[in-house]
Amino acid sequence: MEDTTMKHPLQEMMERRRNGEICGIPSYCSANELVLEQALRRVKELNAPTLIEATANQVNQFGGYTGMNQAQFTKMLQFEADRVNYTGCSIVAIDHGGPWLKDKQRVEKWSTEDAMNGVKKSFEDAALAGYDLIHVDPTVDINVAKGDVIDIHVVVRRTVELIKHVEDFRAANNLPEISYEVGTEEVHGGLADETTFDTFLTELKSGLAEVGLAHVWPCFIVGKVGTDLDTAIFDPEVARNLTSKVRPHGSWIKGHYTDGVSNPEEYPLSGMGAANVGPEFTISEYEALKELDNLERKFESEGKVAVLSQMTATLERLVYESGRWIKWLHEDEAGKDFPELTAERREWLVGTGCRYIWQHPEAVAARTQLYGNLQRLGVDAEEVVLGRIERDMDKYFVAFNLVGVNDLL
Repeated sequence: MEDTTMKHPLQEMMERRRNGEICGIPSYCSANELVLEQALRRVKELNAPTLIEATANQVNQFGGYTGMNQAQFTKMLQFEADRVNYTGCSIVAIDHGGPWLKDKQRVEKWSTEDAMNGVKKSFEDAALAGYDLIHVDPTVDINVAKGDVIDIHVVVRRTVELIKHVEDFRAANNLPEISYEVGTEEVHGGLADETTFDTFLTELKSGLAEVGLAHVWPCFIVGKVGTDLDTAIFDPEVARNLTSKVRPHGSWIKGHYTDGVSNPEEYPLSGMGAANVGPEFTISEYEALKELDNLERKFESEGKVAVLSQMTATLERLVYESGRWIKWLHEDEAGKDFPELTAERREWLVGTGCRYIWQHPEAVAARTQLYGNLQRLGVDAEEVVLGRIERDMDKYFVAFNLVGVNDLL
């Protein structure tokens, strides 16, 4: 019999979906205000729920690369929701919360104790800020030799430790219940094969019971369902198999790397609970800005623009100078400098890497000049960018059968 004892906020939403119909929810993994503004505008128009997640690199107690801590992030989301008068179901989450998943911890080689304590503090601040979901992901360990995989028993132990810390903190501070997501599909030590997946489920259940948290069971368990950084084909057969393993426990499978997936409509039909999308919308924004940059250049050649914004060139230079593109290099590209890469790879790295530098003063200045130049010529540049993001978002709303779902929640 299906376990329905856990009724955290997100679990309630998943259980009260369209009666007799199948749907899931895309998770917008972004801290970019423009993307989130468009997401909230669309869920308002479509009367749909929204799930928004930010990583520890994007938002944390030190500000992250967006400059926001957890309290500021939830406040910004509330401001955006108020601006469009959205009052529907909205869920805020941490994506990939675990030791050494924050770049600072990895680069500075924090000890296990310091890294775990840093994550615990991040989770505490998220709970205080009103987050609804925490992705507990201790599948990275800088002490594990390159090429080796972290011991799954260690992953379980750290997962239990982190969940218990949040539950103790939440109880001590009389905070609302929180839902959990566990695991990862990452090849660096996640639940990438079926045997490991089964072991993880069994040991997590017993581990939580041992610390008195048998009633606290994750709403989402991440499964490897065919997609990864370089693959955009979802495997519905694998998804159905994994779903059959977790549904008796009261959980749903959540997919990552859904960006640009070729068959998003297969997710809900396979019983998937959710799927993460994020970098795709950064690329949407980048491509829209490139188009506007080209339009600006056309106007300049016609004598209608005095000074070009250099939007595209500025973004490429800032992404390169940030050094963050290095983490996304393939093995056969290791050690290469940016100019040595193919034009196609440089384009992808800039497109996905813009999320790290949108707030850079030079990027802001270039965008302001671009928008100003085009505004004088009757082009609403921001609406062009928002429209491009909207187009790419809408396929997920339709595929996941979310239109009008708020009426049922």
